[in-house]
Formats: sequence, structure tokens, C-alpha cells
Amino acid sequence: MSGPLQGVRVVEVAGIGPGPFAAMMLADMGAEVIRVDRAQAVRGGDPARPPMDVLARGRRSIGVDLKNPDGVETVLRLVEGSQALIEGFRPGVAERLGIGPQECLARNPALVYGRMTGWGQDGPYASMAGHDINYIALAGTLHPIGRAGGPPVPPLNLVGDFGGGGMLLAFGVACGLLEAGRTGQGQVVDAAMVDGAAVLAAMFHGFTASGIWTEERGTNLLDTGAHFYDVYETADARFVSIGSIEPQFYAELLRLTGLEGEDLPHQMDRSQWAALKERLAAVFRTKTRDEWCSIMEGTDVCFAPVLSLSEAPAHPHNQARRTFVEVGGVVQPAPAPRFSRTEPSVDRPPAHAGQHTDEILAELGLDEADIAKLRAAGAVA
Repeated sequence: MSGPLQGVRVVEVAGIGPGPFAAMMLADMGAEVIRVDRAQAVRGGDPARPPMDVLARGRRSIGVDLKNPDGVETVLRLVEGSQALIEGFRPGVAERLGIGPQECLARNPALVYGRMTGWGQDGPYASMAGHDINYIALAGTLHPIGRAGGPPVPPLNLVGDFGGGGMLLAFGVACGLLEAGRTGQGQVVDAAMVDGAAVLAAMFHGFTASGIWTEERGTNLLDTGAHFYDVYETADARFVSIGSIEPQFYAELLRLTGLEGEDLPHQMDRSQWAALKERLAAVFRTKTRDEWCSIMEGTDVCFAPVLSLSEAPAHPHNQARRTFVEVGGVVQPAPAPRFSRTEPSVDRPPAHAGQHTDEILAELGLDEADIAKLRAAGAVA
């Protein structure tokens, strides 16, 4: 294994969405992450044909019944030799199972206990079910996203689950590990998607306070209101992205689109943005996406083609940067960010649930008879 977190062991209590994403980030950075899957989820599977769940890459799996006292004890034994644990239950569930912060920190006082929820561990909404769309809605982050005259548009589940959720949890765990390394004391990280989604919108709160951002969707600088910051359809029904905000970049946009000599309104005349957008849209429809690439790539217009998920790995820039890798037969994003000395990598493809149960139990010091007893009791699978 490689990466800056080499030597760190993390216990991941299996969940969905942001929890696995945080575990993937930590594993990508070199942490040894052991995923605790539900014993009921263990179905076998050929190790030579790993699952295609990219979020599960880079770690081993042990199948445990968390409703079995011996299963709970197995997790606590894992905790004793680990630096962090992450879980994504609703508030109070981990405590009821017997693997809450009190029990885990009693076994390992230096443990960083990472908790991932939508609403947080407390507050009026804490016990409610929810999904990404709900968390970013309450955070105020969904409302600004969309075009003028239209409703808010959910940005997939990138903002709540992954940016404001899993990434925030991974950052919190890394910060906790740094602090524990100094003090020898662990603590609980309360990562909530509503908090993370709010943090991601920090700049726009500043814009609003400064009076340069309105709450009317699709009328501002970065929300498709401006003609120089938008996507445009090309002659072959594909799209290009334009982000010519600064005056020198905007001048380049006018030059390369052939509009340089026209008597146009000032770039920042908001009353003319809609008309200028129509003018640019007509120009971009005259050429294919590849033709615009040949014109604008290599310039300072702030341009890029809008690539699909299947197109992006084949683009020359992404290939030169090795932005994508193939693991277990699946093309997927490479670990990020990059490090000059401790280069991160994907250590292994996704594991089948429970694939490494015996291996991990043996590392805990259990012999074959002990493992057989746990299996017979239904504590592990």
C-alpha cells in the first residue's frame, strides 16, 4: 500500500453513499480500511470477478452480525487495533448495537470516531429519514441551482452525499487523526450533510451579503445568468462550456467567435445578458463540438468540451494526467489529490461482502476453532 495515510487502520461499518465514499477516499490515500458488512449480506462470490461498486474499492470485507453479542465483540476487537471508525447510522443506532462512541473509546481512547448523517446527531430533524436532495434543500444550497424561470435542479447527489457528506467526513477523520497524534486522545467527528452542503455555499453567502448575488435563479454571474458563463449546444447536438469571466478572457471569446467587431453592449450590462446569450447560442450552433475544440483549445477563452462519463477517460488531457484508471475491469476516477512523495493508488478492487472474514479474524489472533465457533453462532459470515 502507498499514500500519505499508510499505517492507519480504519474500521468502516458498511452503509450507502457518503460513508463508502469517505472510506474510499481514506483507502485511496493509503489507509487500511476494513469494511464491516452485515452477515446477512454475505452471498459468496468469485474473487476473480469483483463487484463493480467503485465506492467499495481498496478495502477488505468481513461479514458480521451486529445483533449478535459475539459479532459486536468482534468489531470492538477490530477497534482496539485501529485508529478510526466510521459509521452512517441514524443517531442512536450505533449506541443500541453496542458499538457507539462510549464503547469504542473505552476500548481505544485514541480512536477517531467518525459519524455520517444527513441532519446531524441532534436538532429537530435529526431522527428523520432523508436523502441528498433534502439535505441540500435545507442547507439553502439547492435553491440557487437552476435556470431563470425554472425550478431548482438537483445536481445529482454530488453536493450532499459526496462533497458535503463523504468528503467532509474524510476531512474530519484526517483532522482528528492529526490531533490524536499530538494528544493521544480520540474524539467523535459529527459530519452532517446539511452542514457540509452549507459550507460548500460559503462564497455565495458572502456574495449575497455584498449585494452582488440575488435570490432569483439564473440571473447571476455563475448560475447561467451570464452569457459568458454557460454551456452552448453545437451543430452536432453536443455542448461546450464557456467561462470567460475576466475582461481579457471575454475579449478572447469575442475574437474566437467572430463577434469582436460587432457593436455589442458592455460585458457586465445585465439587462443585455439574455440577448447576448441568444447571439452566442446562434454562433455556437454553426460548428460541431470538435470544430470549436480546434478553435478554442489552447487559448485563454476558458473553454472545455462537455464530455460524457464515457468520453472523459479518453480525452488527451485526462489521459496525460492519468485522471482515470482501470481497476477490476472498471474504468473509474483515479485517487485524488496527488502527492509528490507518497503517491496514492487503488490497492485492490471492490470485495464481495465477507470475502476476507477468516483472514481478518486470523489477524486478530483467532485460530480455526475460534473462527468456526463464531460462524456456528452466526456472529460472522
